[in-house]
Amino acid sequence: MSKLDRYLRIAEAAEYLGVAPNTLRNWGRAGKITERRHPVNHYRLYAREELKCLLTQAESPANLPTTKRKPR
Repeated sequence: MSKLDRYLRIAEAAEYLGVAPNTLRNWGRAGKITERRHPVNHYRLYAREELKCLLTQAESPANLPTTKRKPR
């Protein structure tokens, strides 16, 4: 069971990222994030490390919106 501690279920992963569970399902279908399945109940599982990397990428300065002032 300790190996499964490295993974979050869909509701936990969605809360961690601040998105809806359906968003994760869509990202999985589109290949933007890797979905794994629980060996017994086939629930979607997401690796904690991959989610951390995704958050780091989203928070990088290159992804922050820039504000431009209108000339006067």
